[in-house]
Amino acid sequence: MGWTKERLEDTVRQQLGEAKLVVVANREPYIHVEQGGEIHCMRPASGVATALDPVMRACGGVWVAHGSGNADRLVTDDQDRVAVPPEDPLYTLRRVWLWQEEEQGYYYGFSNEALWPLCHMVYARPRFSSDDWRQYVQVNGKFAEAVLAEVGAGPAVVFVQDYHLAVLPRMLRDARSDLVVVQFWHIPWPNREVFGVCPWQEEILDGLLGNDLLGFHTQRHCNNFLDTVDRALEAKVDWEHFSVTRGGHTTRVRPVPISIDPELVRSYLPADTAHAERRLRRRLGLRDEWILVGVDRVDYTKGIPERFAAVDRLLYQHPELRGAFRFVQVGAPSRVAIPAYRRLSEELEASANEINRRHAQGGWRPILFIKQHFEPEQLVSLYRMAAGCVVSSLHDGMNLVAKEFVAAREDGQGVLVLSRFTGAARELTDALLVNPYATDELAEALYAALTMPGEEQQRRMTRMRKRIDEHNVYRWAGRLLTEAGKLADTRSPVGASL
Repeated sequence: MGWTKERLEDTVRQQLGEAKLVVVANREPYIHVEQGGEIHCMRPASGVATALDPVMRACGGVWVAHGSGNADRLVTDDQDRVAVPPEDPLYTLRRVWLWQEEEQGYYYGFSNEALWPLCHMVYARPRFSSDDWRQYVQVNGKFAEAVLAEVGAGPAVVFVQDYHLAVLPRMLRDARSDLVVVQFWHIPWPNREVFGVCPWQEEILDGLLGNDLLGFHTQRHCNNFLDTVDRALEAKVDWEHFSVTRGGHTTRVRPVPISIDPELVRSYLPADTAHAERRLRRRLGLRDEWILVGVDRVDYTKGIPERFAAVDRLLYQHPELRGAFRFVQVGAPSRVAIPAYRRLSEELEASANEINRRHAQGGWRPILFIKQHFEPEQLVSLYRMAAGCVVSSLHDGMNLVAKEFVAAREDGQGVLVLSRFTGAARELTDALLVNPYATDELAEALYAALTMPGEEQQRRMTRMRKRIDEHNVYRWAGRLLTEAGKLADTRSPVGASL
């Protein structure tokens, strides 16, 4: 039987029993912002939020996250809680408030100027600051306090997300040894030599070994993590069972590739897709021409300069395509407080302008670079009208855009051009797999996407859609939470027998 929302709900109810489910992530699934005197609720551009919101809708519980919207405080109660989704509340969002210097050091500093480039290995040098590390530990402590307040004295399964909260599991373990703590690391884990340059690698590894279960996207990332622990810490690494025992506590390490809810993606499809496409083309100033799309945060790991270079090369190799297609890059602004991200945005703007200048023909320009966030309904319409979607990440844990594009193509058409250096490439093998650093290879893939016969598109897309339907986000969560539930059965709250 396949995994569905209903099956996950039943599984969580049976496996977790009386244990409370608490998800902890830096990013909140809904942000409240004040615009023009009115409060609006927005969904952020976040792969974590995209993946976990359907799970929480199915299972209920509490999501603990940083309250980052300028109107977030206005809608929470005196315990910093608000029910979400706003149109049909199904779970609780508990917000953690950070001072500006805390956010600067913990999020922009250590998380995204140290851990992010360190783990992605895309030749961006990590920056290590003891002040940032201090804020990182301090903010992880704030999250720990919020989690402990939410679980009270009862049993709970705490599901921690990503690299922002690496020392949180140890804090929770030290406070409540009976809690079941599970963490999913959404980005790659590098080899031991790379991670070894981090001045606080021992503290981070010890923090992560506070988990009962630690998940990565791929087996390679699991191998890298165990190898890093083996060389850096006094711990027993069991390669046969993929676990680490340290201080009498065992952490299981598992490959559990994340996915999406295909039905949720399809629910955003308009009733009249042809009308929605015409309307979107008018809004974006697109003529009746082929469209290739890229959808990303503006981040140096996503390979956006490489795909712009491939468009340039494609037009030199195939000048007959001038005026026949547009490359539409949606780039949601990201981490603009970090200089490297500001420079990237400026470089992309300059690159697009130069390529457009070189290949302009009448009023036609090859690249349309849109620096704004698109809502899911807009993205799905964009996916549906595209001849192909280009995901050229230089290194990515998974990349859910690739899966969203496939899920949106109920017509069975469209071509996915996908970097070999993504987790998604291990699952979506019917995509056109490319090395994004190889400009000629990527340009050839763009040409293939524009010229592939409909029958071949159908064959490839059918197989990829089947894969995503079977390996959806409910299966991902079900596998992790089923194992967590088995652990919860063996524990009783501290002091319960007193």
